Amino acid sequence: MIDVNYWAVVVATVVAFVVSSVWYVVFGGLRAKLLGADTAEMTRPVPWKMLVEILRSLVVVAVFAGFAAKLGITALPGALLLAGSLWIAFPTVILSGSVLWENVPMKLAAIHVGDWLVKLLVIAVVIGLWH
Repeated sequence: MIDVNYWAVVVATVVAFVVSSVWYVVFGGLRAKLLGADTAEMTRPVPWKMLVEILRSLVVVAVFAGFAAKLGITALPGALLLAGSLWIAFPTVILSGSVLWENVPMKLAAIHVGDWLVKLLVIAVVIGLWH
């Protein structure tokens, strides 16, 4: 059994969702422009998409917390190292592939990669401090 603090998972999920939402509010106009879409249409909250995003955040936080517990990470420095490692290994590599192979604009990929960095760092802070 992996020893995970479930309250930390819940709090980190909410914080990650809020921080990511703020990120996309800040970069929403540029994102819409890069996608050639209407800014107002893209920034209007859709309840079912918000629910799905909360569930996606929960999955990321739960996996992060499980990795941290399994690796014996009990303090902030280790959690931050895990966050940085996961960020480089997954969203950065995946999104750079989309730029390379699918002609996704680099600025658009950078918006998403930045969101993932901020999100993973926030998760690391909550999980790393609340052990």
